[in-house]
Amino acid sequence: MDAPDEDARLMLAFCAGDGTAFDALFRRWAAPLLRYLGRMLRDAAAAEELVQEVFLRVHGARERYEPQARFSTWLYRIATNLALNELRRPRRRETHASIDEPGGPALAADGPALEAVLDARDLCARVEQELARLPERQRAALCLTAVEGLSYADVAEALEISEAAVKALVHRARTALVEHFGDVV
Repeated sequence: MDAPDEDARLMLAFCAGDGTAFDALFRRWAAPLLRYLGRMLRDAAAAEELVQEVFLRVHGARERYEPQARFSTWLYRIATNLALNELRRPRRRETHASIDEPGGPALAADGPALEAVLDARDLCARVEQELARLPERQRAALCLTAVEGLSYADVAEALEISEAAVKALVHRARTALVEHFGDVV
Protein backbone atom coordinates (compact mmCIF):
# COMPACT_ATOMS: atom_id res chain seq x y z
CA MET A 1 0.00 0.00 0.00
CA ASP A 2 1.45 3.33 -1.00
CA ALA A 3 -0.79 5.57 1.11
CA PRO A 4 -2.15 3.76 4.16
CA ASP A 5 -5.57 4.74 5.41
CA GLU A 6 -5.93 6.87 8.55
CA ASP A 7 -6.41 3.82 10.75
CA ALA A 8 -3.25 2.26 9.35
CA ARG A 9 -1.42 5.51 10.07
CA LEU A 10 -2.67 5.36 13.66
CA MET A 11 -1.52 1.75 13.94
CA LEU A 12 1.90 2.67 12.54
CA ALA A 13 2.09 5.52 15.06
CA PHE A 14 1.26 3.03 17.82
CA CYS A 15 3.96 0.71 16.48
CA ALA A 16 6.37 3.64 16.81
CA GLY A 17 5.42 4.05 20.48
CA ASP A 18 2.44 6.46 20.45
CA GLY A 19 0.01 5.02 23.02
CA THR A 20 -2.62 7.64 22.23
CA ALA A 21 -2.86 6.22 18.69
CA PHE A 22 -3.93 2.86 20.13
CA ASP A 23 -6.52 4.63 22.28
CA ALA A 24 -7.85 6.38 19.17
CA LEU A 25 -8.12 3.07 17.31
CA PHE A 26 -9.99 1.53 20.24
CA ARG A 27 -12.42 4.46 20.45
CA ARG A 28 -13.00 4.33 16.71
CA TRP A 29 -13.46 0.57 16.32
CA ALA A 30 -14.77 -0.86 19.61
CA ALA A 31 -18.46 -0.08 18.89
CA PRO A 32 -18.51 -1.43 15.30
CA LEU A 33 -16.69 -4.58 16.43
CA LEU A 34 -19.09 -5.04 19.34
CA ARG A 35 -22.06 -4.72 16.99
CA TYR A 36 -20.55 -7.21 14.53
CA LEU A 37 -19.49 -9.72 17.18
CA GLY A 38 -22.84 -9.38 18.95
CA ARG A 39 -24.61 -10.40 15.76
CA MET A 40 -22.20 -13.24 15.15
CA LEU A 41 -22.32 -14.66 18.68
CA ARG A 42 -25.78 -13.59 19.88
CA ASP A 43 -24.25 -13.14 23.32
CA ALA A 44 -23.49 -9.61 24.47
CA ALA A 45 -21.07 -10.65 27.22
CA ALA A 46 -19.08 -12.92 24.90
CA ALA A 47 -19.02 -10.18 22.25
CA GLU A 48 -17.60 -7.70 24.77
CA GLU A 49 -14.92 -10.19 25.78
CA LEU A 50 -13.98 -10.78 22.16
CA VAL A 51 -13.72 -7.05 21.47
CA GLN A 52 -11.16 -6.92 24.26
CA GLU A 53 -9.41 -9.98 22.84
CA VAL A 54 -9.30 -8.38 19.37
CA PHE A 55 -7.56 -5.33 20.79
CA LEU A 56 -5.20 -7.50 22.82
CA ARG A 57 -4.25 -9.18 19.56
CA VAL A 58 -3.83 -5.80 17.86
CA HIS A 59 -1.66 -4.65 20.75
CA GLY A 60 0.41 -7.81 20.57
CA ALA A 61 0.85 -7.50 16.81
CA ARG A 62 2.45 -4.06 16.96
CA GLU A 63 5.94 -5.48 16.43
CA ARG A 64 5.01 -7.22 13.18
CA TYR A 65 2.19 -5.07 11.77
CA GLU A 66 2.53 -4.06 8.13
CA PRO A 67 -0.25 -2.13 6.36
CA GLN A 68 -0.69 -4.47 3.39
CA ALA A 69 -4.49 -4.15 3.48
CA ARG A 70 -6.90 -1.65 4.97
CA PHE A 71 -6.74 -1.63 8.76
CA SER A 72 -10.46 -2.38 9.04
CA THR A 73 -10.06 -5.49 6.91
CA TRP A 74 -7.23 -6.74 9.11
CA LEU A 75 -9.24 -5.93 12.25
CA TYR A 76 -12.38 -7.73 11.01
CA ARG A 77 -10.24 -10.75 10.02
CA ILE A 78 -9.04 -10.99 13.62
CA ALA A 79 -12.60 -10.53 14.94
CA THR A 80 -14.06 -13.09 12.54
CA ASN A 81 -11.46 -15.71 13.39
CA LEU A 82 -12.07 -15.21 17.11
CA ALA A 83 -15.86 -15.34 16.62
CA LEU A 84 -15.66 -18.54 14.59
CA ASN A 85 -13.44 -20.11 17.24
CA GLU A 86 -15.89 -19.05 19.94
CA LEU A 87 -18.85 -20.47 18.02
CA ARG A 88 -17.11 -23.83 17.75
CA ARG A 89 -16.65 -24.18 21.50
CA PRO A 90 -18.89 -26.90 22.97
CA ARG A 91 -20.47 -24.59 25.55
CA ARG A 92 -21.66 -22.31 22.72
CA ARG A 93 -23.93 -25.03 21.36
CA GLU A 94 -26.49 -24.35 24.09
CA THR A 95 -29.31 -21.94 23.33
CA HIS A 96 -29.25 -18.62 25.14
CA ALA A 97 -32.24 -16.56 26.14
CA SER A 98 -32.65 -13.31 24.23
CA ILE A 99 -32.12 -10.03 26.06
CA ASP A 100 -35.32 -8.82 24.38
CA GLU A 101 -37.50 -11.22 26.38
CA PRO A 102 -40.30 -9.86 28.61
CA GLY A 103 -39.13 -7.79 31.53
CA GLY A 104 -37.29 -5.27 29.36
CA PRO A 105 -37.59 -1.52 29.82
CA ALA A 106 -41.09 -0.08 30.09
CA LEU A 107 -42.46 1.76 27.06
CA ALA A 108 -43.26 5.45 27.28
CA ALA A 109 -46.94 6.31 26.78
CA ASP A 110 -46.30 8.79 23.93
CA GLY A 111 -44.38 6.26 21.79
CA PRO A 112 -45.69 4.01 19.06
CA ALA A 113 -48.64 1.73 19.73
CA LEU A 114 -47.77 -1.21 21.95
CA GLU A 115 -48.95 -3.70 19.34
CA ALA A 116 -46.66 -2.21 16.68
CA VAL A 117 -43.70 -2.31 19.05
CA LEU A 118 -44.41 -5.92 19.98
CA ASP A 119 -44.78 -6.88 16.31
CA ALA A 120 -41.48 -5.19 15.49
CA ARG A 121 -39.72 -6.88 18.41
CA ASP A 122 -41.17 -10.22 17.38
CA LEU A 123 -39.98 -9.74 13.79
CA CYS A 124 -36.55 -8.65 15.00
CA ALA A 125 -36.27 -11.72 17.21
CA ARG A 126 -37.33 -13.97 14.31
CA VAL A 127 -34.76 -12.35 12.01
CA GLU A 128 -32.06 -12.80 14.66
CA GLN A 129 -33.05 -16.46 15.03
CA GLU A 130 -32.86 -17.01 11.28
CA LEU A 131 -29.50 -15.23 11.14
CA ALA A 132 -28.28 -17.58 13.86
CA ARG A 133 -29.40 -20.57 11.78
CA LEU A 134 -27.31 -19.48 8.81
CA PRO A 135 -23.95 -21.19 8.43
CA GLU A 136 -21.24 -19.19 10.19
CA ARG A 137 -19.48 -18.01 7.02
CA GLN A 138 -22.77 -16.88 5.44
CA ARG A 139 -23.68 -14.96 8.59
CA ALA A 140 -20.23 -13.36 8.75
CA ALA A 141 -20.31 -12.34 5.07
CA LEU A 142 -23.84 -10.94 5.36
CA CYS A 143 -23.14 -9.01 8.57
CA LEU A 144 -19.88 -7.56 7.25
CA THR A 145 -21.48 -6.38 3.99
CA ALA A 146 -25.02 -5.44 4.99
CA VAL A 147 -24.49 -4.24 8.56
CA GLU A 148 -20.90 -3.05 8.69
CA GLY A 149 -20.84 -1.77 5.10
CA LEU A 150 -17.61 -3.43 4.02
CA SER A 151 -17.01 -4.00 0.31
CA TYR A 152 -16.97 -7.51 -1.10
CA ALA A 153 -13.20 -7.15 -1.59
CA ASP A 154 -12.68 -6.20 2.06
CA VAL A 155 -14.91 -9.03 3.26
CA ALA A 156 -13.04 -11.46 1.02
CA GLU A 157 -9.80 -10.40 2.61
CA ALA A 158 -11.24 -10.48 6.14
CA LEU A 159 -12.64 -13.98 5.66
CA GLU A 160 -9.64 -15.12 3.61
CA ILE A 161 -11.76 -16.25 0.66
CA SER A 162 -12.29 -15.01 -2.89
CA GLU A 163 -14.57 -12.11 -3.74
CA ALA A 164 -16.74 -14.50 -5.77
CA ALA A 165 -17.10 -16.70 -2.68
CA VAL A 166 -18.24 -13.68 -0.66
CA LYS A 167 -20.86 -12.84 -3.28
CA ALA A 168 -22.07 -16.45 -3.21
CA LEU A 169 -22.22 -16.51 0.61
CA VAL A 170 -24.16 -13.23 0.75
CA HIS A 171 -26.51 -14.40 -2.00
CA ARG A 172 -27.20 -17.71 -0.23
CA ALA A 173 -27.76 -15.93 3.10
CA ARG A 174 -30.17 -13.42 1.57
CA THR A 175 -31.98 -16.17 -0.35
CA ALA A 176 -32.43 -18.19 2.84
CA LEU A 177 -33.83 -15.16 4.66
CA VAL A 178 -36.17 -14.28 1.80
CA GLU A 179 -37.41 -17.88 1.59
CA HIS A 180 -38.21 -17.81 5.28
CA PHE A 181 -39.69 -14.34 5.51
CA GLY A 182 -40.93 -13.62 1.99
CA ASP A 183 -41.72 -9.93 1.61
CA VAL A 184 -41.69 -9.20 5.37
CA VAL A 185 -37.99 -8.21 5.47
